[in-house]
Order: sequence, then structure tokens, then C-alpha cells
Amino acid sequence: MSGTTAVLSLLGVSALAVAAVYWAAWAARLSSDPVVAAAFGSGMEPVEHAVSRFHVRWYTVTMLFLAFDMEMVFMYPWTRVISAMGPSAVIEMFVFLAVLLAGVAHAWREGALRWT
Repeated sequence: MSGTTAVLSLLGVSALAVAAVYWAAWAARLSSDPVVAAAFGSGMEPVEHAVSRFHVRWYTVTMLFLAFDMEMVFMYPWTRVISAMGPSAVIEMFVFLAVLLAGVAHAWREGALRWT
């Protein structure tokens, strides 16, 4: 089997799999049972559309979360090399943490963490 034939076969199988999933969703929508056709959401009826817009303050919270997530990404390897690098590694990490703390202080001062 040549490479082109293998790729086209894989593409055909993938297309059939996608078509089967779409057909199953279509068949579930046509079902007379409303429980089968309803979207699953912890057993509760949805109160808003799934692609509704979020308030802009959630984006600020997301950015703060990502900043502290990146902090953890950098702190794990730092703990492994701190003994080999010496005091300069400690100073660099505290400068990094100070920059993050300045960002949180700025967000707090601007009212990004206020929920009312």
C-alpha cells in the first residue's frame, strides 16, 4: 500500500466516523423521547444559551489565573536547581514574584477583583 493510499484511506475512515456521529445526533433529535433529545447538563434545564457572552470581568480573572499558573510552571524547575545556582536563583525568583504581586496589586487597585 502506498503512502497516498494509506492517507486517503485514513481520511475516508475519519470522514465516515464524523458522519456517523452527526447521524447519531440527528437521530437523537428526531426521537420522540424528550429526555434523549435534551442536552445533558447535570440533570437541570439550561437557563441560557451555551455560547452566551460573559461579563468582561471574567477575562481579568482568567488573566490573573494564567499569571499564577505560569508562576507554578516556573517554580517547579526552580526548586530543582536552587542548590546548584545559589543565592542568585533565590533573588531572581523573588523578583519574579514581586512582578506578579505588582500585577495583582494593580488589578486590585483598578477594582478587577470586586464582584459587585
